[in-house]
Amino acid sequence: MSEQTPLIRAENLTCVFDVSKPWLNRVIERRERQFLTAARNVTFDIPKGKTFALVGESGSGKSTIGKMAVGLLRPTSGKVTVDGTDLFGALKASSASALRRRIQMIFQSPYASLNPRWRVGDIIAEPIRAFDLASGDAVGARVTELLEQVGLAENDGQKYPHEFSGGQRQRIAIARALASNPEFIVCDEPTSALDVSVQSQVLNLMKDLQRDLGLTYLFISHDLSVVRYMADQIGVLYLGQLVETANREDLFNNPQHPYTRMLMDAAPRIDAFGRTADAVKGEIPDPITPPPGCPFHPRCPLVDNRCKTEVPKPFQTGETNVACHAAEEGRGRPEAA
Repeated sequence: MSEQTPLIRAENLTCVFDVSKPWLNRVIERRERQFLTAARNVTFDIPKGKTFALVGESGSGKSTIGKMAVGLLRPTSGKVTVDGTDLFGALKASSASALRRRIQMIFQSPYASLNPRWRVGDIIAEPIRAFDLASGDAVGARVTELLEQVGLAENDGQKYPHEFSGGQRQRIAIARALASNPEFIVCDEPTSALDVSVQSQVLNLMKDLQRDLGLTYLFISHDLSVVRYMADQIGVLYLGQLVETANREDLFNNPQHPYTRMLMDAAPRIDAFGRTADAVKGEIPDPITPPPGCPFHPRCPLVDNRCKTEVPKPFQTGETNVACHAAEEGRGRPEAA
């Protein structure tokens, strides 16, 4: 982890959902209660002004962790601290409003996250009024400033969300997130619903805002090219667990975990013509009944008997933290790029 003092610290975050059928159905069908572990003992730090990215396949638990990081979902165990303050403990106190103001979220679908019956100006003004940051004419002036900051015009505030393109709607969502003057923003796949050319515009905007405003990001994505551009540090998630955490360059130049290498082999590349790569095998197993031992072992090309019975513990190798028996024993170790 970085030597800088973290603004955000997640410690052993675990989230378990009860997905059991109703009691009467369980009695009639003679079924036990069922629990789904969406995140298990997830730990990471995000220094102020930096970006930590979570990457993994669909169903790996990325969005669940993002919701816990902003206080939308209470963890079953573990905690999130913001500048040393326990997030969920503070949300019960009278100072909850001050802490909530410092945290915002940008959602995956810009259209679904905007109220279709409100004008854009009212949508952006809502956090300003909710946190009592301005009143009267100052609210309208701040809305205009935010619209221009994200590349829109003042008169766009009079329109409704359906009158904009997908990229413009995501800019509106970014402006709304900035309205409360936050320090930490969770970006839950903010560009996955956009065209590639529009993605680059939105990502450049987010990088510029981070530089100008000193923002801290938790960036969630399944797109490795986006993650490589945005992140300072990357955590690779598999079945709700961090299997590898490393700085951007270390992860892409010398990935340690077989799952990380599998993701990179599956990603499209410009220089991929004539390149051979093993086909991706299988899918993430059922989180209700995960496999014993290492959760990745049914798909791993380096599996042995130890992997099938013993859960790997994270260990440090250089600047990389990895949970893998093969990496620990040096089996199939990749050559540094």
